[in-house]
Amino acid sequence: MDLMDFEGEGLYFEETLAPGVEELLQQAGELYGDGEAEQPLMEALRLAPESLNVLVAVYRFYYYQHRLQDALNIAGLALAVTARRLGIPYDWNVLTIEHIGAAGPSSMPLVRFHLLSLKAEAYLHLRLGRQAEGRAILEKLLELDSHNRLGARQLLEVAEAVA
Repeated sequence: MDLMDFEGEGLYFEETLAPGVEELLQQAGELYGDGEAEQPLMEALRLAPESLNVLVAVYRFYYYQHRLQDALNIAGLALAVTARRLGIPYDWNVLTIEHIGAAGPSSMPLVRFHLLSLKAEAYLHLRLGRQAEGRAILEKLLELDSHNRLGARQLLEVAEAVA
C-alpha cells in the first residue's frame, strides 16, 4: 500500500472547529512569545478534545517548549482519536498491515496522520531515553510502511547509530 495515495481526500486541518476554538488557537499563537499560550490551548482542548487541529497545536506547543513528556501524552491522545475514527487498534503492538489496508481506502490522510503520530511517539521515546520503546515503534512502522514513505527507516538508523 502506498501511503502517498490520498488524492482528493479531506485533510485534518480542513475539519470544522467548534465555536470559539479557532479564536482560542489564534490567541495561543499570539501569546506564544509571551509564554502565555498554554491557557488558551487547554481551553481549546477542553472544548474540542477530539479535534486534530487542537491536538496538533497543543503537541507543537509542548514540543517546542521542550516538554517532551507532555508532547508524548498529546501524541497518545491523537493516536486514540485516529484509531477510533479509523476503526483500528489503538495498541501499536497489535496493529497490522491488514488493519491499515482496511482503513486506508476510505481515509488515507487519516491513516497517514495516525502513522505520523506513531512516529512522533517513537521519536519522543527516543528523546526521553526510552530507546527500546522508540526503536520497537519504528520497527512496527517499517512493517506497516514497506515503502518507507514516512521516513521511519532513517530515524531508526540514527537511533541505532547513537545507541
